Amino acid sequence: MHRFLVLAFLMLFGAALPASAQLAAEELPIFYVVRQEATVFSQADSTRPYVSLGLREPVFLLAKEGRWMQIRTHDGAQGYVYASALSNTWIRVSKRKRSLFLYRGTTLVKEFPADFGYNAFADKERRGSTLDPDHWRTPEGTFYVAKKNAGSKYHRALVLNYPNAEDAERGLKAGLITIEEFNAIHAAEVAFTMPPMSTALGGYIEIHGSGTGVRTNWTQGCVALHNAHIDELWRWADVGTPVVIEP
Repeated sequence: MHRFLVLAFLMLFGAALPASAQLAAEELPIFYVVRQEATVFSQADSTRPYVSLGLREPVFLLAKEGRWMQIRTHDGAQGYVYASALSNTWIRVSKRKRSLFLYRGTTLVKEFPADFGYNAFADKERRGSTLDPDHWRTPEGTFYVAKKNAGSKYHRALVLNYPNAEDAERGLKAGLITIEEFNAIHAAEVAFTMPPMSTALGGYIEIHGSGTGVRTNWTQGCVALHNAHIDELWRWADVGTPVVIEP
């Protein structure tokens, strides 16, 4: 089980890490940047900056010294970063188990019962509607939190970057989106911003509140938690927090 969680966490950053770094990551804890930019200093103080890290960039933790973390980047640079700029929190959603799991690295912090889309058993392919509720499906794949919406009509919401680049590839091949929409979705993923939400693929897939807490199917593709549970998750999640949704 531990190895599965290591591989699952690695999967979140697999495209960014070379093979040698992926092997090293099985031995060193992985963290990622949760600020738009984080500075790496050569010493555990702020006097010698020498490289910057981008939002959601993965790093390997070597040691923790008070408010500082000693890290190594995937290309081998070593230095110190403010601990507040890094996180190893990630979210795993299981449609089969009808649960959301909150992790820190490979350690399970909490399991929450979750509600899903009307069609809970299929992957999302296109936008659903009242005339086509079969496509109110919860998507499967690897995503990230693109926005935190404290004013959601569903109490609070973590907006995911659906459709992602993989969804765009599929949508373009199926003739559901234009090449311009495809390029816009890809650009959003590179920049870790909100993708276009108005294409035929659908959008505004969220982890939000107003859930029943008893694992029912009623959303339009979102993952719904009881308000007390989304409040708890809200304190852990940042923009950029990885989210894996499994069948």
